[in-house]
Amino acid sequence: MKIPQISVFMENRSGRLARITTALGNAGVNIRAMSLADTSDFGILRLIVSDMEKAASVLKEHGFLVRTAEVVAVAIPDVPGALGNLLTIMEHADLNVEYMYAFVEKSRDHAILIFRFDDLDKAIDMMLENDINVLEARKVLSM
Repeated sequence: MKIPQISVFMENRSGRLARITTALGNAGVNIRAMSLADTSDFGILRLIVSDMEKAASVLKEHGFLVRTAEVVAVAIPDVPGALGNLLTIMEHADLNVEYMYAFVEKSRDHAILIFRFDDLDKAIDMMLENDINVLEARKVLSM
């Protein structure tokens, strides 16, 4: 249920994002989800990709600093209040969201969200206990 994610640390300069995405594309790596957070000097690009090992290797070859982490993907109903309900469950379990971002899927019934929690195993357990649809990595990577 845990999904591997790549974090790329990059200078906040024109063309950096293009270099990363072009290098991955040329290597045949498909980007499934992404998030970019920046400051005035640096940014962190978080990616879920079709081939983690190839992506990390290619980006390192291009001089980028790459780290890996595990995240969880959940499908929640695409209705008002669904995210608030999920986050309330996490709050009651004393779990902190370190960051989150959306995953683009062709379904209109559900929203796919990517989360990083301070205790990922506990978060997964809490979601399963509350009948929240935690997605398997292979399903997310095949979307």
